[in-house]
Amino acid sequence: MLSLVGSLPSSDPGAVTTAATGINQYAWLVIALPLLGAALLMVGGKALDKVGPLLAVCLSGASFVLGLIMLLHTRGMSTQDRGLKSDVHLFDWIDTSSLHLAAGLRVDQLSLTFVMLITFVGTLIHVYSLGYMEHDPDRRRFFAYLNLFVAAMLTLVLADSFVGLFVGWEGVGLASYLLIGFWNWNPAYATAANKAFVVNRVGDLGMLLALFTMYLTFGRLDFNGVFAAAPHASQTSLTWMGLFLLVGACGKSAQFPLQSWLGDAMAGPTPVSALIHAATMVTAGVYLIVRSHVIFDAAPNARLAVCIVGAITLMFGAIVGCAKDDMKKALAASTMSQIGYMILAAGLGPVGYVFAIFHLLTHGFFKAGMFLGAGSVMHGMNDQVDMRRFGGLSAVMRITWVTFGLGFLAIIGFPLLSGFWSKDKIIEAAFVGDGWRPWVFGLTALIAAGITAFYMSRLFFMVFHGKRRWTDDVHPHESPLTMTVPMMILAVGSAFLGLILGPTGIIQHWLEPVTGHTEGDPKIPSALLMVITFLLVAAGVALAWLRYWRDEVPVTPPVGSLVTQAARRDLGQDDLNEAVFQRPGLYLTRALVFADNRGVDGASGGLAAAIGGTSARVKRAQNGFVRSYALTMLVGVVAILGVVWVVQ
Repeated sequence: MLSLVGSLPSSDPGAVTTAATGINQYAWLVIALPLLGAALLMVGGKALDKVGPLLAVCLSGASFVLGLIMLLHTRGMSTQDRGLKSDVHLFDWIDTSSLHLAAGLRVDQLSLTFVMLITFVGTLIHVYSLGYMEHDPDRRRFFAYLNLFVAAMLTLVLADSFVGLFVGWEGVGLASYLLIGFWNWNPAYATAANKAFVVNRVGDLGMLLALFTMYLTFGRLDFNGVFAAAPHASQTSLTWMGLFLLVGACGKSAQFPLQSWLGDAMAGPTPVSALIHAATMVTAGVYLIVRSHVIFDAAPNARLAVCIVGAITLMFGAIVGCAKDDMKKALAASTMSQIGYMILAAGLGPVGYVFAIFHLLTHGFFKAGMFLGAGSVMHGMNDQVDMRRFGGLSAVMRITWVTFGLGFLAIIGFPLLSGFWSKDKIIEAAFVGDGWRPWVFGLTALIAAGITAFYMSRLFFMVFHGKRRWTDDVHPHESPLTMTVPMMILAVGSAFLGLILGPTGIIQHWLEPVTGHTEGDPKIPSALLMVITFLLVAAGVALAWLRYWRDEVPVTPPVGSLVTQAARRDLGQDDLNEAVFQRPGLYLTRALVFADNRGVDGASGGLAAAIGGTSARVKRAQNGFVRSYALTMLVGVVAILGVVWVVQ
């Protein structure tokens, strides 16, 4: 199974690639276990209806245990060996005259970080789903899709080439389509799944163009070959490569202008939302950019584009989140905004790569916890999602209130909780640099922190505090332990993961061999930035408290300002897509159908009709009467004689 890859150039100058050793050589099992679960549950039939979901949980958990052992094995290596990239050769894959590519896996600090997040949070979501989907008649199929989602995402982050990464990339797209449209008997849900699928195909086109550009430029698609040759390629090729990769990242991570699918994706069961937003799909774009940092480091214009996209999406999501009354859609807007923070950090370069991944990790915990908390609220509120019909749930759903509250405090950056350590580092990094960039990107990140505090406080207060606005048929109650225990574990991570990884320097030391890291001096001193951020967050919380806790929340939403109305319509993103893409495409299709009916089909149909009519008329002359044939001959003879006479 294994072969020595040898000392090859790697993405990190000074480091080399070698064959994986010890437990790391079995990295393929991390993918194979959930993939096996998906296959068994899909072909096992009704015999696995009862034990299938539990089997899916166990196989996802086994992947986590194996990944944890791999992480401990890598962490136990000497400082020199930990800088090596460990590759696992699986089999020879593509062998043509111009391209030779082996299927393999890369085990390093970056991929192991994602393996831990995907399998740990993914397994907790599996456990939660045992309770949430308990009465669904198709829950075996649901758990099969969950296992497929986890396996595809693990393929994406463990692949050692862009082609292998693309296989996982497409697998994630397929699994998300199946899960978002899981209840496809509802036309709205099926439409949401189709929308996610179509928008992501635009991103996939960017990925394919990036791969074609790499192949034309380098003749190779494996990480080693591409990253070793990148510093010697032309600036134009690298810039196009980076921009195409950015398009791919925008599709999967719901970044501007390909963010329209994320809100509608809430149509899927709530555990799916947690998996998409915390541990799998939307994190893929951040991984892609950080993994390809060698290309972006050599293409400063492409990296600037990454920063701009991240900053726009950061503000876009924050503004939309302020106006949403649907609890899950408000959380979705929050995800869009927080991923914007990560994309912005990734575009900042070596000063931001580590913090992009750091925030991705902490966000995975508190966002998964809040989505599962939203599912718990829906479980107790007859599947309602309108926050204007909630209020006062803290008294009847204590566990959900506490666990959701810790996630809420973490995401707004409450001092010493996880989001405080990761988000503040991004704000600090955004203020590093020269010229206009630190002021534009830094102030954007800073202001967004205040807006985040407002809309997340709005959500928390409208759901759990203030006067009760329930309808008479609702009897809210706490969820079963299968649902609340995963929420408790995620809440602990929301509170303390940042404290463990951030101030101790563990995350920088761990990721530095892959991503590199440089310190920078922000334009505003770090201590002052921290104070300003805290004041903005406090102002956001106070404003939300005044409007959504102290004052009565109307059940019918007020008309609101023009900005509020625009934010409720997602700032017109669907209108724009309809005007720019959908309607022109529709008109073009109609024109082509008209041209086909009246042009191609019309011409061929008319010719056929003319031939048919002529044949029918000629057929009448063949009537079997001798006198008729004699008359025809006479007419022919007269005609010939007439022609001869005229010619002479």
